[in-house]
Amino acid sequence: MNPLEFAALVLGGIVAGGINSVVGSGSLVTFPILLAFGYPPVLANVTNNVGVLPASLVATFAGRAEFRGEWRRLGVFLCFSAAGGVTGALLLLQLPSEAFDMIVPALIVLALLLVVFGPQIKRWTARLHGQAEHHDHPVATMAVAGLTAVYGGYFGAAQGVLLLALLSITMAGPLIRANAYKNAMAATANLVAALVFVAVTEVAWLAALAIAVGAFIGGALGGRYGRYLPQTAYRVVIVVIGVAALVYFMVR
Repeated sequence: MNPLEFAALVLGGIVAGGINSVVGSGSLVTFPILLAFGYPPVLANVTNNVGVLPASLVATFAGRAEFRGEWRRLGVFLCFSAAGGVTGALLLLQLPSEAFDMIVPALIVLALLLVVFGPQIKRWTARLHGQAEHHDHPVATMAVAGLTAVYGGYFGAAQGVLLLALLSITMAGPLIRANAYKNAMAATANLVAALVFVAVTEVAWLAALAIAVGAFIGGALGGRYGRYLPQTAYRVVIVVIGVAALVYFMVR
């Protein structure tokens, strides 16, 4: 890797970290950059997963106050996330690369739709949480944790957006509580998937380091200043880069 590529991945990590701190789906920035530099899709996905992991763990730690008195419940949900993350990682490694090339465009389209319609989803779930009859649904939350973790272990981009949308339906309380659970579940799925990847397959470690450094910086900046920037700007960046990645898969 030359210095220009390293710098580009750090910059991409900064953008991804900032986006993740506000709207999620930052992996749709770093994944296409890896593709543009010639990394094979599966290697790019594995490297991206490892690179963004530290920022996910930091976000989980930052939201730990929301778990006060609920650690046992959280532990149960995270078991499902871990099982799903391992399943997704094994699917990525066992299925032929041609399957990844066919499946990922559909996942990118799903991710882009979630990003575009994120505000409407948030408004709908906010109204839902305002209803007195809305309660926690632990069994549904277990299913959400496991199934979205399979998605996250296999690909991961926009996992957080999908997970938050579903948790907002299955969990009572303010969205900040659902967001804290989202961070913990996504971090768990990504962690176990990363452990599988490190154990049995190749990781482009220098690229992963560049993304990790940038994601830390972007997450810190986004947490401090992101609230002052219009979320529409973040969404436009995600959509433009996501469409570029989609075109890459369709024409290569």
